[in-house]
Amino acid sequence: MRDALGSVQSVALFGGTSEIGLDIVRTLAADRAGTVVLAARDTARATAALPGAADVVELDLARTGGHAAAVERVFDRPEGIDVAIVAAGVLGRQGDEQLADAAELHAVNGAGTVSVLALIAGAMRRQGRGTIVLLSTVAADRPRVSNFAYGSSKAAADAFARGLRDSLEGSGVDVLIVRPGFVRTKMTEGMDAAPGAVDPPAVTRAVVEGLRGRGGIVYVPGFLRWVMLAIRLLPRPIFRRLPL
Repeated sequence: MRDALGSVQSVALFGGTSEIGLDIVRTLAADRAGTVVLAARDTARATAALPGAADVVELDLARTGGHAAAVERVFDRPEGIDVAIVAAGVLGRQGDEQLADAAELHAVNGAGTVSVLALIAGAMRRQGRGTIVLLSTVAADRPRVSNFAYGSSKAAADAFARGLRDSLEGSGVDVLIVRPGFVRTKMTEGMDAAPGAVDPPAVTRAVVEGLRGRGGIVYVPGFLRWVMLAIRLLPRPIFRRLPL
């Protein structure tokens, strides 16, 4: 549960080696989150990311058969989990090469993420409280020609999270969907930064602020909400010719 000052006391990061996710966790830990759990495929990297400060649970998003046991291990603690951040994902290649990556992208970013979101929702419903944070992307708003395999895989989880939020109304469980634009991380190193590019701390600030409210959808930076609204309304013949 949150303390008297509203600070999160326990946080779990699904995608325990995510650069953005770890930045959020470190910020919450500095603000009195005493329990930190990292669920990751590469447990050695996750352990090294926060040495001595976190419990580490093995989780491979592409292998849904092991998800239930992993989520149960994450939540198996007397205080439960206040905030669960789902940040795992793969970017894949762009252009024509993305077709070869499409199945993996949907297995991880789509089906794997949806599986974990559903299990986290069940665990939080049972404890009667909590906030699920999905690190989505503006690419989920409307898949672009350059990376539609990635965008469509993220859109699957994004749409599920929106429906999940409505289904959890009144349960004590909230869902916060965060849609950053281009974030400068190791994963995007070498790529041309888009207008409005940010560093991980900007996403962290948006998440921390969002946790003070009651869920919803947050864009980072905020002006992308209106940019993406305009892009969603563009006629297809115009949209497909844009250099996006």
